[in-house]
Amino acid sequence: MELLCGYSSICFSKYLKENGKIDTIERDEERAKEALENIKQMELSDKIEVFIGDAVEILPKFNKKYDVIFIDAAKGKYPFFLQEAIRMSKKDTLIVADNILYKGYVMSDYNKHKQRTAVRNLREYIKEASEDPKLETEIFEIGDGISISKVLS
Repeated sequence: MELLCGYSSICFSKYLKENGKIDTIERDEERAKEALENIKQMELSDKIEVFIGDAVEILPKFNKKYDVIFIDAAKGKYPFFLQEAIRMSKKDTLIVADNILYKGYVMSDYNKHKQRTAVRNLREYIKEASEDPKLETEIFEIGDGISISKVLS
């Protein structure tokens, strides 16, 4: 069994509170099917729900409040995902953004056209997360970078 699809949700499921649930979004239908199969094989179907489609379209429909929100998606959309994460948060929610330093490009003078939008929007994410008075944010230079924001109110 290859656990690439659904891997993060499966890992996070180890830390769920009793009766806790995970909602995850997968844009690609084939990857979603693979994730669902991996989740089933790990006997976690009752704890992890996979939504199939574009997160930009799906997230605005979510009306729950979450304890932890993990962002690992289209880098050019991170500012949008941050605003949605804040909307779906309550006091003490953790918002974790993966790959926030994007191969080191975010902290350098990198300006190649192919990645320019992603780099610009990741910088915007960091600025917004760091300056928003409702958040306490730390950036860690681990791997491709990770940011953890705690919602203060």
